Amino acid sequence: MAAGMSQTRKRRMPVGLRGRLLGTMAVVAAWNAGFAGAAPSVAAADVQSKQWYLSAMRAEEMWKVTTGEGIKVAVIDTGVNPSTPSLKGQVLKGLDATGADGDEYDDYNGHGTTMAELIAGTGKGGGLKGLAPGAKIIPMRITNTDLQNKKSVNAHDTADAIRAAADSDAQIISMSFASDFPGREERVAVEYAESKGKLFFAGVGNNAEKGNKEQFPASYPQVVGVAATDRTGKASAYSQHGSSVDIAAPADGIPYWCDGKFRGYCDGNGGTSAATAITSASAALIWSAHPDWTANQVLNVLFDTAGRGDWEKGTLSNYLGHGIIRPAVNILKGKGDPGPPDISPLTKEKTSGSTASPAASPAASAPGSARPGEKEKADDPVAAGVGDEKSGGGSLGLLLGGAAAVAVAGGGAFVLARRRRTS
Repeated sequence: MAAGMSQTRKRRMPVGLRGRLLGTMAVVAAWNAGFAGAAPSVAAADVQSKQWYLSAMRAEEMWKVTTGEGIKVAVIDTGVNPSTPSLKGQVLKGLDATGADGDEYDDYNGHGTTMAELIAGTGKGGGLKGLAPGAKIIPMRITNTDLQNKKSVNAHDTADAIRAAADSDAQIISMSFASDFPGREERVAVEYAESKGKLFFAGVGNNAEKGNKEQFPASYPQVVGVAATDRTGKASAYSQHGSSVDIAAPADGIPYWCDGKFRGYCDGNGGTSAATAITSASAALIWSAHPDWTANQVLNVLFDTAGRGDWEKGTLSNYLGHGIIRPAVNILKGKGDPGPPDISPLTKEKTSGSTASPAASPAASAPGSARPGEKEKADDPVAAGVGDEKSGGGSLGLLLGGAAAVAVAGGGAFVLARRRRTS
């Protein structure tokens, strides 16, 4: 907790402290050196060609097994526009927690809609194609700093949205927002979400080059903190690092809706926002394929199958956490140890709300399945390769679902048996 910050009430913060988007929207681009200025609009027909990570992660092959059907993802963001070609039929009823004009379907700058498309977009009309196009989105609208300074809003919107997500039919919560400070109501809401058996992902932030101050909710013990990587697998320069990082995902070079008018996409880096959405979609694929698993087991498999080259199990990177997400290792190869259903992989503590996904039907058996926990072979085309970490930020060879990549490193990047903060 930041010095002098009261945990008793969550209040509106000054500009620059509360509700900062983790993506590439123009309103926040100035505070993140990791993002270039908005580029000219990208023609819709070109958008999917820029989603380089889909082929790297072997999405088309995974979709023959599961598309995330039966899984719902609560997207806590700026709202979700259900009328984009890629999201028609994909968005369910949610909640507007802002207290401002409009509802959860009124996305005031395009960020939330981008995240929803990255998770569950169908790609129709040339829009963004989601990694889990069979999943459904439950939008939870909250405010960013810009909206707060223009409108009278609900000071407890984040906590209210998290609670609503916890009480909804969503199995997964995806939140690409961050604050420099924790709040008591928000923390209690996060704990409540865990008690309801939800799997909660949040971006760790994009200020690595500007202080690297820990962000919330990603730094709460019950939340999976997601870092960003570029197309080589290297941690993005802006992606924050430290004990809040649990896993990493592709983020750079991914188009996004330029603004809330939805006239076109812009080129840029998706930041830990996009990484969070893609990780949430990865979890949706795994959970859809294993509907009897709990949130703990889905997360255990995400961690167990993450690309980390020749790191020893139990070793965590301050930049990549357990490694880079590789759902294909489970979906296509049947690998990954789900572990106990009621023990959190984050806190190592027993959880009270560990329930299996109620909606999905079992997917077809994954080809080439192996026993849970079986060690990957170096010549496995979906497995991690070996690499050498070079001093001062060298590289570590990895495979992202079959495509070669280079993982992160940086001085002090690896900490043996690093532990998350406990409750």
